[in-house]
Parts: sequence; structure tokens; C-alpha cells
Amino acid sequence: MRLLRLEGDCELSLVEVVSNIPRYAILSHTWGPDHEEVTFKDIKKGTGKSKAGYAKVRLRVHFCRKQAAKDNLRYFWVDTCCIDKSSSSELSEAINSMFRWYQNAERCYVYLPDVMPALGRWFTRGWTLQELIAPASVEFFSEEETPIGDKLSLELTLREVTGIAIEALRGKPLHQFSVDERMSWATDRQTKREEDAAYCLLGIFDIHMPLLYGEGRKKSLMRLQREIEQSHRDETGIDAKSENFLDPTLGQKPAICG
Repeated sequence: MRLLRLEGDCELSLVEVVSNIPRYAILSHTWGPDHEEVTFKDIKKGTGKSKAGYAKVRLRVHFCRKQAAKDNLRYFWVDTCCIDKSSSSELSEAINSMFRWYQNAERCYVYLPDVMPALGRWFTRGWTLQELIAPASVEFFSEEETPIGDKLSLELTLREVTGIAIEALRGKPLHQFSVDERMSWATDRQTKREEDAAYCLLGIFDIHMPLLYGEGRKKSLMRLQREIEQSHRDETGIDAKSENFLDPTLGQKPAICG
């Protein structure tokens, strides 16, 4: 895992941690269009400043740094800076570990450029599903960095907007919810890449599997379904069939996340 560390002179450095991971905060936000996306290498090398998204990335990192410092956390994680997406092995490890990273964070800060829950883009994306469920502490902030509330104070609104059971928002183990119910939480959520419709659900089902970008949504969802069925069979001896894993070739709509 790679973390950003706040140095004494308010500068930031990237550090690799494998064991004895320090207490850290983690940021949840939505990405912009692909052509605006600032990569890990852009930030590492100081390039990419001409990209439209560069200023936004700096603002979000700056916000996370300030908020982590207020919470007496020297380390924090921001996907933009901390994942080298050009490395397929690193990307695969990160995606398969993401739920645990959010779950183990001391604080999760949600940065909302649009603060209306019923309309906000953050509530329509697949990856933010696990970013809402996994951490014990989730705090919401406006683009002006104004606190909006946390997962506890907003739980009724979050339940209404997302359809996620309040018990799940409060940390009830996810294996105690049916496969169909967990799949329903992802319905109508969107991802930029087709395969991420399945990959963003790995943590929701406690599944690890290789990433095969290019296989398409149907095949990635079918692989996820097989892994879920096998995992459930290993644990209980009973097959876990889900009506929500529908075959798009039959004109039916599978769950989408993003």
C-alpha cells in the first residue's frame, strides 16, 4: 500500500507500507473525464499540469491533507496519487485490496462537488458503493470543504437515496445479507469501464479474482457470479444463485456499478 505522508514542513511524500500500516485517512471522490484524468506518474514527475483535472486533483489532495491533520493523522490515501494505474499488477492488487483499505481507514472523507444526495454524481458511481459501506467513519464535505454530516447522522437519507440497509451502513457483516440484496445496492450505478461493473463489487462479496480488462461486462459479471457461487458453496455447501446476475444477451439488464 502506498500512502501520502505529511512532513513537518507541510510537504508531502509518498511512502510504501507493507506491514505495521500506520493510522491513515482516506479520500472518496469521483473522477472526471478520461482526458482530464491526472495519473500517478503525472503527479510523481510533476507533469500533467496542463490537464483540466490537475487543479481539481490538487484541491482534493490539499483538502484531504488539511482534514487529516485536523484529525491528528499524518498519513492519508488518495487514489489519484497512490495507485500507479500503468502497472497492471499494481492496479490488480489495489482493486482486490480496496475494500479492506477503506475498511481499515481511521476516517473516510467524501468530497462532494454537488451536495444534493438525490442528484449527486457520487451516489451514482459503482466504486463509491464500497467507499460508503466499508469504513466505520464516513464524513461528507462540500466542494467548499464545509462539513455536511457523517454516515450516522445522514443514515436515513443515505438509506433512501442508495437503497442500502441501515444495518449495512452501521457495519453489520455483509455476508449476513443475501447475494440478491447486495447486488440490488449496485443497480443503476455506473462505471467508466465495462468490466468495473464486476470489479467494483469484489469487496462487497469478499471475492478476489484476476482483472481482465477487455473481457467486457458480461464475462466479468459471469466470472464474479461463479466466484460468489463457489465461495458460498465452500462455506455452506449450498449454491448461491442470484436472480440479479442477468444475461444481457437475453435482453435483460445486469446490475451496473461505477
